[in-house]
Amino acid sequence: MNAPSFRNWQSVQTEVLRRIHAREWAPGALIPNEADLAIEFGCARTTVNRALRAVADTGLLDRKRKAGTRVAVQPAAKATLTIPVIRGEIEERGQTYGYSLIGRTQTVPPLAVSDVMKVPTNHPLLHVCAVHLANDVPYAFEDRWIDPRIVPDALNESFETISANEWLLKHTPYTHGEIVFAATSATHEEASILECPEKSALFTIDRVTWDGAAAVTKVRVLYGPGHKIRTAI
Repeated sequence: MNAPSFRNWQSVQTEVLRRIHAREWAPGALIPNEADLAIEFGCARTTVNRALRAVADTGLLDRKRKAGTRVAVQPAAKATLTIPVIRGEIEERGQTYGYSLIGRTQTVPPLAVSDVMKVPTNHPLLHVCAVHLANDVPYAFEDRWIDPRIVPDALNESFETISANEWLLKHTPYTHGEIVFAATSATHEEASILECPEKSALFTIDRVTWDGAAAVTKVRVLYGPGHKIRTAI
């Protein structure tokens, strides 16, 4: 097959998916190696490698060094979640975005924060708290810690007119992150900020973002009662 349609990784990915779904490659079967597929498709081996990695990311292929690539017997459904700019979330809902800085300090964080971010317990971090508004109503409370050693430019930003959420996504690279979703009970302070009854159930996202082995930021975002999140698998 030397057709031009197989000269980019997306077209190879499409053909690999077709073979899996058509059971030409059955669950558990060892598929041809990259070199043989490159010859068959008439493309570079790197093109095949990129396509197989993309399919493996969906859970449909199981790739192991020296053992080859097999079709997954029980593929795991995976959801993709992007780190959103909260401004965009609100504007996509057709609402007017608003933002208010609550506090910005450089201080030694609680032990729980320094432990998660893997920084010395006496190392000061930049602490930024703010509320995001939708049509002048509190939408989300952002409680964030930033390591100024990793993001020194953050020390020069007041965060009075732009949220740390938006600023970091524009100015700071990251390689991966860890996210925890939970239902939490609103404290007196959180209830006051979000204008909801104390002990209300809040949708809470705790996230640590990393650049290699260094933690860039840890943030807790709390959404008011009734908030939903939707993704695809």
